[in-house]
Amino acid sequence: MGKAVGFIIVSVAFFVSQINCQEAILHISNESSSINKEYCLVYNQSWTPLSQTLDAALQYPLVNMTSTTLCNTSGISPEVVKGKALVVMRGDCDFSQKAQVAHSLGATTLLIASNTLLITPSANDSEYAKTHIPLALMRYRDYLDAQQVFAGGMQVKLYAPLHSKIDASIAVMLLIAIVTVALGGFWSGACERDRLNGDVAGGGGGGGGGGGESKADSGELFLYSPLKVVIFVAMMCGMLVLMYFFYNVLVYIIIAIFCLASASALFGCLDAVMEKIGCATGRFSIRNHNFSVRSLILASLCIGIAVVWGVYRNEDRWIWILQDLLGIAFCLNFMKTISLSNFKICVILLSLLLVYDVFFVFITPFFTKNGVSIMVQVALGPDASGEKTQGNMVQVPAEPQAPTEKLPVVMRVPRFSALAQNLCGMQFSILGYGDIIVPGLLVAYCSRFDVWINSSKKIYFVSCCTAYLLGMIVTFAVMLLSGMGQPALLYLVPFTLITSAVVAGCRREMKQFWAGTTYEVLDSSREPLLPEGRTDSSVEGDIC
Repeated sequence: MGKAVGFIIVSVAFFVSQINCQEAILHISNESSSINKEYCLVYNQSWTPLSQTLDAALQYPLVNMTSTTLCNTSGISPEVVKGKALVVMRGDCDFSQKAQVAHSLGATTLLIASNTLLITPSANDSEYAKTHIPLALMRYRDYLDAQQVFAGGMQVKLYAPLHSKIDASIAVMLLIAIVTVALGGFWSGACERDRLNGDVAGGGGGGGGGGGESKADSGELFLYSPLKVVIFVAMMCGMLVLMYFFYNVLVYIIIAIFCLASASALFGCLDAVMEKIGCATGRFSIRNHNFSVRSLILASLCIGIAVVWGVYRNEDRWIWILQDLLGIAFCLNFMKTISLSNFKICVILLSLLLVYDVFFVFITPFFTKNGVSIMVQVALGPDASGEKTQGNMVQVPAEPQAPTEKLPVVMRVPRFSALAQNLCGMQFSILGYGDIIVPGLLVAYCSRFDVWINSSKKIYFVSCCTAYLLGMIVTFAVMLLSGMGQPALLYLVPFTLITSAVVAGCRREMKQFWAGTTYEVLDSSREPLLPEGRTDSSVEGDIC
């Protein structure tokens, strides 16, 4: 059951493109008082660029024309609007027509009040050159609020602060990714060492990986057959497509599964830490049933965290902390539980998932009706329809709405540079669980191989972790330079696979690394962990 739960979560847990929002600020003041207030705007930077600072923005008096949609000049006197900013209602004609009418009347700025979803205003390429005044959308309810605050007339400025592309949230995301991968790999190697040491003490036989076609008693599951790997990836593709077509139903099933799986994973992680530091269990009996006080306390804590996340999962301000905590535990447990038996399986699995990631991010937009990739649509939910492949669209609700459900398959860290001016909604840096788990499985294999050859310097594990860190840095660098979200596996898979292969080649251990078998090391400076005479059959050891 646990393996099926993990499969369902990982099936949709891959990288999501980030939204390159084009949001601006409407600064309103009143000449008769020192009161000022700011509201959210949505604009098109390539169409009508705005000043980047408040001081550089020009100030104009605002004329209320919300009684019209301004599709023509009928009934409007140019003297009333000349040299002023206009606010009109959305509808009846396109944005470019409203802007041309406002410009012909002598207006300096056009604000379009909307009762529906705010979207980045756009037009045909031929219409862009005809618009010579700033144009932006605002919420109609914001304008009504401004009327109450500034009853004696309004002066407005429009500006779009330039947010640094290099946000501190990227560093936090990078830290989460590398620490999770390193801990998961180290945990997998430690379990392998405990299992082999326990087996040696028990006099058992068997090698550590190449022929492992059975589950260890610890609950670890080995992927050893190329055919099974292909079937595994094919099932992931099928699950993603099902989520695309039946999102509104399956999303609640995934959320329920995530709560159960992440609570169990968090319990496993915390229990392992308590065991490592020697925390007493404190047992008691009720009707001949033994209970551990430590386990009961940890179980209550983990279930409570999962329940709190489930109840408040749509609260953006702080719930991301719990989602990331549960996500880290889920990734760690998955990396410790699922073991790739040899480097050949690593190459097959990671290569297939690389193709899977690139196809569903870059290729599927050509087949979907709204031009959004299936990966983005599934991971961001139905609201992702406003994001095009160039990442230059944004949507902002005009009215308070019930939050749409999103799959818990990403790490989320708020963009710290945007927190101070969070008028349109919180912005997040996002990384899919799959970009941690998939390379993490290779890191875990390298960690176990270090155990099999008794490498005191953990050369394979350290090298693969370093390659993962460099791959993540390259991923973020390309994302920042291109302004588009990237399928991280496109960079992580080559970095980790090539680095691992180069290390094995330089150490002349490629044959053993490829097959995954334990063996005698001829170099006396690196004595093998296993004694002579051990075979390459799978090991059944003590529970880790």
